[in-house]
Amino acid sequence: MTRTARGKAGEALTPQELEVAGLAASGLSNPQIASRLFLSPRTVSSHLYRAFPKLGITSRTELRDALEALPSEPPTAEA
Repeated sequence: MTRTARGKAGEALTPQELEVAGLAASGLSNPQIASRLFLSPRTVSSHLYRAFPKLGITSRTELRDALEALPSEPPTAEA
């Protein structure tokens, strides 16, 4: 995935946060995501905890819409 997100704090999602958020938005639980990515469920929870404010959301149910609203490509620096 090449998407980036900038929330109110102006921070971009890390690639891991983006991948975890995408899997959560598809309906997988934290233990299911953890199993797929070889992480602990607590690490998955931590990624989501950090991603929510960056996306400007407060609940898991808002993830899909927030991810769909992201630009497809990261912004490029003007030279």
